[in-house]
Amino acid sequence: MTTPVPATLPALTDFRRIVIKVGSALLVDRDRGRVRLPWLVSLVEDIGTLHRRGCDVMVVSSGAIALGRTVLRLPAGPLKLEDSQAAAAVGQIALARTWAEALAHEDINAGQVLLTLGDTEERRRYLNARSTLARLMDLRAVPIINENDTVATSEIRYGDNDRLAARVATMASADLLVLLSDIDGLYTAPPAKDPDARHIPVVPRITAEIEAMAGAAGSELSRGGMRTKIEAGKIATSAGTHMVIATGHVKNPLKRIREGGRCTWFLTSANPVRARKSWIAGALEPHGTLHLDDGAVAALRRGASLLPAGVKRIDGTFDRGDAVVLRAPDGAEVGRGLVAYDSQTAQRIMGHSTAEIEDLLGISGRSEMVHRDDMALGVE
Repeated sequence: MTTPVPATLPALTDFRRIVIKVGSALLVDRDRGRVRLPWLVSLVEDIGTLHRRGCDVMVVSSGAIALGRTVLRLPAGPLKLEDSQAAAAVGQIALARTWAEALAHEDINAGQVLLTLGDTEERRRYLNARSTLARLMDLRAVPIINENDTVATSEIRYGDNDRLAARVATMASADLLVLLSDIDGLYTAPPAKDPDARHIPVVPRITAEIEAMAGAAGSELSRGGMRTKIEAGKIATSAGTHMVIATGHVKNPLKRIREGGRCTWFLTSANPVRARKSWIAGALEPHGTLHLDDGAVAALRRGASLLPAGVKRIDGTFDRGDAVVLRAPDGAEVGRGLVAYDSQTAQRIMGHSTAEIEDLLGISGRSEMVHRDDMALGVE
């Protein structure tokens, strides 16, 4: 197969918000059951370089079960669900501490975020998780994210951190997803089995032919494999996020990507903000309508969020995170958005200033009725 290569491939320095996925097989020495600290320190040096340039960085890190099974002296091989959950409970403490200590050497605070499938599939929980990640990055902390293996069962789990990382990237509107792997990208066939396999430096679009190249999962420490990475690529690129697969079996793996080391770029023609707004505008069924005053309409068109003071009437019944229609005083549709309050609460605070929300609700609620990042105006 001949893959057309763009004249200029992306560069790591092109991106402002990056999700980095680190697998157990890279992070944990499987024979000793310990973190590979020299390697982790080199990766954190790379993260520090990005962070000092103003880049937002999130890390999706496996390793809790691999660390916990060693502490608990569980046998090698597949674990029963209850043993995996116990290992995750013990190992997650060690994993979070390791990341926090490593990042502290770069003067970066770490924040632990544990997610389950529902946190990216149910809109209310999705908004909560998205807001938490955004606030951590506003405060210049690096979220360390993992699946909540202590409570997730086989029916409610992502199944691998490649897909989890892709969901996090789309949820946080990241423009790049980096999958650090035991291989330096996609090949026409598994290179360990086929000596004639050729490396593919760029995938402009994931086709059936690209999907057919994926191999099977690797080690017992990793639930991933090239197949799950291709699935992650489909999730990421459809949401406007570029993805790169690169080897993690080198020190300073991000520096290696930056300096042109061999890897595979999966490109998207969209961008995360536009893709998200298209999803809000056209893919979600609205559950209610917010009728706005002229001042609010003008503010939205200048790029502002919708505040409760600008809402004059509410129709319909909706929950937090549901899509709603935004209408001008003449009834014209201004746009659509994901509402930050359920309809009953929204009724109580509409027409009031942000400063009055705490007195009205008894808690300091969100300032915006619909945040500008959760809004699509007109035809986006």
